[in-house]
Amino acid sequence: MRIDDLALLSDRRTAAMADRGGSIVWFSPGRFDAASVFGSLLGADAGHWTIRPVADGAVERAYLDGGPILRTTFHAPHGDLELTDALALGAGSTGHSISGLPSTHLVRRAVCTRGKVDLRAELVPRPEYGLVHPHLVETANGWEITGGPTRMRLVTSIPHQVDGGGITGRIRLAQGEEASWVLACGEPDGRDAATALRETGEGWRSWASTHEPLAGPHADAMQRSAMVLQALTYAPSGVVVAAPTTSLPERIGEEWNWDYRFAWLRDLAFVVRSLWIAACPDEPVQYLDWIARALGRLDGEHVQIMFGVEGERDLTEHELGHLAGFRGSRPVRIGNEAWTQTQLDVMGEVLDSAHLMRDYLDDEVRGPIRTTLVGLAERAASNWRDPDYGMWEARDRSRHYLSSKVMSWVALDRAVKLAPRLAAEDRVAAWSAERDAARRAVLEEGWNADVRAFTGAIGSDRLDASVLLMPLVGIIEGDDERMVATLERIEERLATERGVQRWADEGSAFVLCGFWLAECWALAGDRERAEARFTATAGCANDLGLMAEEVALDSGEPLGNMPQALSHVGLINAAWRLSDASGEV
Repeated sequence: MRIDDLALLSDRRTAAMADRGGSIVWFSPGRFDAASVFGSLLGADAGHWTIRPVADGAVERAYLDGGPILRTTFHAPHGDLELTDALALGAGSTGHSISGLPSTHLVRRAVCTRGKVDLRAELVPRPEYGLVHPHLVETANGWEITGGPTRMRLVTSIPHQVDGGGITGRIRLAQGEEASWVLACGEPDGRDAATALRETGEGWRSWASTHEPLAGPHADAMQRSAMVLQALTYAPSGVVVAAPTTSLPERIGEEWNWDYRFAWLRDLAFVVRSLWIAACPDEPVQYLDWIARALGRLDGEHVQIMFGVEGERDLTEHELGHLAGFRGSRPVRIGNEAWTQTQLDVMGEVLDSAHLMRDYLDDEVRGPIRTTLVGLAERAASNWRDPDYGMWEARDRSRHYLSSKVMSWVALDRAVKLAPRLAAEDRVAAWSAERDAARRAVLEEGWNADVRAFTGAIGSDRLDASVLLMPLVGIIEGDDERMVATLERIEERLATERGVQRWADEGSAFVLCGFWLAECWALAGDRERAEARFTATAGCANDLGLMAEEVALDSGEPLGNMPQALSHVGLINAAWRLSDASGEV
């Protein structure tokens, strides 16, 4: 299996991942960071649910109704089978309120559309990341599956029987005949598969209808990416997780395997801009409230940079030694130790998103949001000269990363502009002085005359694609000769036809950086290079339009967790920059 074989299902509470062969290979009921009940993506014995023809044939896939509702068409030798998979939305979910049920429902429906097809279904549940072998008890209309903290009930239209550690069913379907399954993790809501799928499709169509149609040559890709961001949203709190998976490797067979099923302040701020561009202003506004609640009062030294979907702070990292990992990439990790790191750039990203959404905020911002924004500005003013671990979350040591200084400047610049709304006019002089000092340090100390570029850290000769943020946030003009020289060095040393590396010899392209470079070339006035870089980067999407975190330079294979929110954010922002709709914001 390759990472781009994966398809996302979501009910805006949690996610499931399906492969091209009709298997659910990852499923965590209830919320994105819950323990899996199907986890064969990371270990063969961690459970799966496969529905497919017995005989092999060609496979096609597509999403339905503008949402993460998967239609897989199997062309078997003697007939065709359409398999529709979805995580069901609650009955009556519409518009911005679409969401699944607290008891997650995974719905599957197979229809023979030509000839005859012999179908086989195999459900092998393994709760708690594969540690639990549950009891399988047949009932009047299905099966009860009990073991560990998750109680599941399967309602199906075809007979199954216990087969080893799972249950299997087999049936021959003729043209027009169908089979269906509803797996409820908790209490079933009583809907059959056809009804649940129809109402789920209506819900996703209603969400799409609340937004004005996007324009421009990349409108379809932008719309797909906006849908992915919605699918990665945990509806009860409104935050977006970085990805729905854990431990999909950045290097096959190596140890760069991280859990991304959490909410990063940086990611949320980037998401705010992309949803604003995609005409979804209702969602970004709620993030500021969530950020204020998650951070609490900024009385301590540490500004936490990531949280659980309900604002949980302790994300201590653990290794699951019993799982072999994706294609042998170990260890499998849950939790993420980056929650303990100091990353100074997040203050700028949060304040930048607040400034972007200023027209949707009250004329006088009060309460926890005001306290949080003022507190982040004060922290930027006092800490911007310090080293940190940077936006790439280095695990060796802290440095004076240039992107952290840049985003500290952003924090102070946006705070000065927001000061009247924050009733902080008395802080403008102090913030302005630190803002100007930070800009001088970036432009003077960050420039390396020998390299002829802005480098990743002050005093370093190492190129780093994070400096591409500089013209995007306005600390330097896009056509400044130093910035253009930096773009040339990045093209020469970090970029290939596959994409843009974060640093030299990384071995893979970081998808977001490719979109950043496209934006930078547009700001530099080189439209041809901007379009070429955008096209190359957007081309890393799979057949469903989903993008992973990285792309291998040698093979072009997607790497890292999938789909990655920041990759889709990057596409939306770059497509907007290349359209006639972009301008001063």
